[in-house]
Amino acid sequence: MSKKTTILILLLFVGFVFCDTGSARERLLRDGFALMGIDGKLSSEDGSDRWFFEFDSGVSDGTEVIEAGVIVGLLPSATLENMIVNVGKRSESGYRLWGTVTKYRGKNFIFPIYFLPISDVKRLSSQSQQKGKPAINEPNDALVIPEDIIAKLAVKKVIRTEQLEKGLELKQNSILADRTAVFVEQVDGGVSLVLDGIGRGIQKISFPLLPCEVLEYTQQKQASELEQVHFKVAGIVTRYKGEHYLLLQRARRVYSHGNFR
Repeated sequence: MSKKTTILILLLFVGFVFCDTGSARERLLRDGFALMGIDGKLSSEDGSDRWFFEFDSGVSDGTEVIEAGVIVGLLPSATLENMIVNVGKRSESGYRLWGTVTKYRGKNFIFPIYFLPISDVKRLSSQSQQKGKPAINEPNDALVIPEDIIAKLAVKKVIRTEQLEKGLELKQNSILADRTAVFVEQVDGGVSLVLDGIGRGIQKISFPLLPCEVLEYTQQKQASELEQVHFKVAGIVTRYKGEHYLLLQRARRVYSHGNFR
């Protein structure tokens, strides 16, 4: 075997090793996957307005599975604003959450739609135990129950009905459908959608865009073109702390034909 052939084989082997190492990617739920009443905890990053949801149990979209304890960022929305108000009135941070999962540049996010506050409550206490009831795991017991099973039986999650006040009566998000728009990159790295008046002198309205797979697709399309690309879009408009945001559901490129689109 020649020296050049040996070097080539070694280079191919090293490249394979590096590619294989990089294949251990983060597990991600698919974009658009619906969360239906998932329990977890709400938390925030110190000194910022970034909020997160930590899953109490594993979640699967039928293909991928993320384990309990995984922390996912929450997107700005009317629901998140109500959660922040609610958690400020409680000593616990447990919630049952409904929402939609989005995927953007190798990360998952959650667009929350509805929530209920929950708490851990002991089923059995020393005061509620009555005489005559069989004891568990006494020295003379014929059957010994594992401690982890006892722990699961001892605690359950309950919805805090006293927290179901008017503050949780969420207003429905509005829909933006079939509007022509362009995408504008912001200095802070975000992206805004600007509605196109198509030469009619209509005041241009813009929305900061929430991260999702459709947004990533439109950015790739725009990056491959020299001129500004127009899209016909549809999405969910929400409001968070006085500002409107848009979660894209669909974006289809439109082509210019003179003054017509």
